[in-house]
This record gives sequence, C-alpha cells and structure tokens, in this order.
Amino acid sequence: MTAPSGPAEALGAALAAEYAAIWAYGPIGVRLTDAARTAAREAEAAHRRRRDALVVQLSTSGGTVPADRAGYALPYPVTDRASALRLAVEVEERTAAFWRAAVAATTGPDRDRALAALVDYAVRATRWRRIAGVTPSTVAFPGRPT
Repeated sequence: MTAPSGPAEALGAALAAEYAAIWAYGPIGVRLTDAARTAAREAEAAHRRRRDALVVQLSTSGGTVPADRAGYALPYPVTDRASALRLAVEVEERTAAFWRAAVAATTGPDRDRALAALVDYAVRATRWRRIAGVTPSTVAFPGRPT
C-alpha cells in the first residue's frame, strides 16, 4: 500500500478496503458456528455501516467514490474454522492499515472518524485472535505492516 496523497484519496482507499472486508466476511461466516458466526455477522455489519457513511461523505463532498468490485481474491482458501478465523484477523488488520493511513492524511472530524475506525478494527482483530487461540492476541502498532 502506498501512502495516499491527500484526505480524499485516503478516504477512497479506506472505502475500497471496506468493500473488500465486507466481501471476505461471506466465506468467513459460512465456516463458523455459534458465537463466532454471530461475531462475523456483527463485523460485517460494522464494515457495511462504515462503508455507507463513507459513500455518503465522499458523494456529498464532491469526492470520488471508488466502485465496488464483483468479487475479491482471498489470500488463501477458506476451508474450515481455522482458516476462517485466520482470514478474519487478516481482514481486520488490512482494513486497519488503510484507516491508519487515513489518520495521517486527514484532520478534524475526518481524522476522528479514521482513528475510531482504526481502534475498532484493532480491537476486533484482537478478539478474533483470542477466539482463534493466537498469541500474542495484540500487536504493538495496529494497522502497521509487520
């Protein structure tokens, strides 16, 4: 991921990341059961709310709203609970990275929203790590490439 050149570009990139996250939760959710499936539904709903808010924000401010794609390539096959949980962690980490870039590129209320998204996704990634039994369950700098 290259650094965005300005606020509109950063928010557009975050929107594209939201599209991909929403799409990924389909294959994730079908491999989970009970509380984990409920958590996946809630995560997808959170990404949808943030996507919708960004579409409205970019549309009303005269910014460019990037188009959603028909599908997205997953980094690996999601064939069981373990791979679904691993992908859930990765989705939240990747989306957090785009919001981290938006924090750096924005000011005022936009920065507040970007920071809230970064924190939300960092917390959700930690929850997924805990469900998956991954240690450590937290990372030092959420959204930062390892």
